[in-house]
Amino acid sequence: MAIETGTVAGSDAPAAAPGPRHAKPRSDRVLTSIGELLITAGVTLGLFVVWQLFYTDIQAGRLQDAALGELDWVDPVAAHGTTDSGLSIPEAVQLIPQDQMHFTLDGAPIVPTPRIAEAFATLMVPRWGGGYVKPISEGVSRREVLDTLGIGHYPNTAMPGELGNFAVAGHRTTYGKPFADVDQLKIGDALVVQTADAWFVYRVTDTSIVLPKDVYVIDPNPANPGAAPVTASITLTTCHPKFSAAQRFIVHGEFVYWAPVGVGVPPELYEELT
Repeated sequence: MAIETGTVAGSDAPAAAPGPRHAKPRSDRVLTSIGELLITAGVTLGLFVVWQLFYTDIQAGRLQDAALGELDWVDPVAAHGTTDSGLSIPEAVQLIPQDQMHFTLDGAPIVPTPRIAEAFATLMVPRWGGGYVKPISEGVSRREVLDTLGIGHYPNTAMPGELGNFAVAGHRTTYGKPFADVDQLKIGDALVVQTADAWFVYRVTDTSIVLPKDVYVIDPNPANPGAAPVTASITLTTCHPKFSAAQRFIVHGEFVYWAPVGVGVPPELYEELT
């Protein structure tokens, strides 16, 4: 049964007439509006943080995987073996024999200058895990390269196989964060670059923290800016600290050897780390 207006449910007594409504004070209405705006802003900010920290990683990861898939290079020769320290390597992998390692740049195949956003090499860092393989693309534009393809090569710096400084940049947080663990690198760690024709192995020589204006770190001879390069080197640059662009974390490495693809993979990819 419906309850009739004007009586109290369960009683025959007339209901009390409603009294006059009192408007909320203006100050209360202002505070309510501010509170609602703050809640909306908080939700919006939270969604932005989720997008920035997680969705950009997923989106960039897909694009980087696609870039890797487009690099149709020779697979290592199938074989089985162990490293000098006795560490077992997968059955499908052969290590580069000593007589195929070239400790000077003589004869090293040079990568032709790529187009902006063109992937032309990959970077492998054993310190960051055996599954770490990231494409390197030409350019350091955020929109075209760093926010989408991951690691970007500074135009007008050396290419792998050339005398000078092969300098690259990458995010430390968000957008796939290819250099997330840059602070874990140690002196002597291997940095392995593969191109269509060759492997190039470098070892970390030093790390530093500089200001964004300190562009000498990508100079052809970063140890002596302005001087002609005397060796082949590699430089990794990224923001520091995490979630800030106030400084730059720099990793320098020096060329050790190169080897043609198709004769095996660098043993450095399977060396034991301490």
